[in-house]
Amino acid sequence: MAKVNHSQKSEAADPRVLLAFFLPLAGALLFSAVARGMNTVGLQAPVFGGLGITSWLLGLRWYGLSGMGLRGKRPLFAGIGFAVLGWIAFLLFRFLFVRIASIENAGGGFMYLLIFEAFALQLWTFGIFFHAVADWRGPLTAAVASGILFGAVALLLFQEAFIGSWDAVIYFVVWGVLYGMIRLRTGSILGMVIIQTWQTFTGWLVLLPFLPPDVAELRPFYLLTTAAYLIFIWRLWPKVEEDYRV
Repeated sequence: MAKVNHSQKSEAADPRVLLAFFLPLAGALLFSAVARGMNTVGLQAPVFGGLGITSWLLGLRWYGLSGMGLRGKRPLFAGIGFAVLGWIAFLLFRFLFVRIASIENAGGGFMYLLIFEAFALQLWTFGIFFHAVADWRGPLTAAVASGILFGAVALLLFQEAFIGSWDAVIYFVVWGVLYGMIRLRTGSILGMVIIQTWQTFTGWLVLLPFLPPDVAELRPFYLLTTAAYLIFIWRLWPKVEEDYRV
């Protein structure tokens, strides 16, 4: 099979980019409507479930498992290693700035985070959407664009999105771009899925904050964690085309 030169960017709009963006959203709306009909209003799982299932079907048809970032072995462990750096920074500033109300046994929330907030969302953003944008405008653009999309959805739907201030917006977007860079450099989403789950689980479900958290506590947490993420993004920024793993 001929090698694809990902540095070449197509000037014409690629219909797959639009399909990769809108069809999972349509699936999320459909699942959400069915959930409302079953009196499960307020649950976010149907939204993420619709995103994940639609993305899975499209990704299998278009790219296959590896093209969706479902790579194990070295890419998996590289992704875990990079994402752990973000988790460490997150936990450090979580301990320093956001008071802990109690330490909970929150095992029941782990599978929800793993399947829905992590795997389903990343399958859409860093799986099919990333690949579609990479084919259209190049992998680096794909990493940033898919990261912004991840951050926007996280800000709107994640349980940990406590406030909508400018510093929270920046935090979630930069978190997403960090994951986009990890996806670009490793070619895998599996490590990020695992670490995202543990990061949210430990930081917000096990170390339960006072609810609602104090905005004065969250702002320095967001700003300093964002600064750490920006340093990691700078270190991960690809220097040559051989650094791309689409």
